[in-house]
Amino acid sequence: MKVTVRFFSSLREQLGMSVYVHESNAATLADLRDELINSDTAFAQALANGKAIRMAINHEVCEETALLSQGCEIAFFPPVTGG
Repeated sequence: MKVTVRFFSSLREQLGMSVYVHESNAATLADLRDELINSDTAFAQALANGKAIRMAINHEVCEETALLSQGCEIAFFPPVTGG
């Protein structure tokens, strides 16, 4: 399935891109993250397991077990603090 992946903040800077259209076999956000990590060294460094990264599907923050669907928009971003 085709998904649109968006990167924000330091991830966007590290990867040098804000949007990536990806043909995926992933069922969940965790599967997608692993798929990207295994596809490219830049993704492997930016999205490495153990790094604190938040994820969203179609503008809704989700757990890594959330299911993907054809055409969905995925966002990866570092945790943010406010005040």
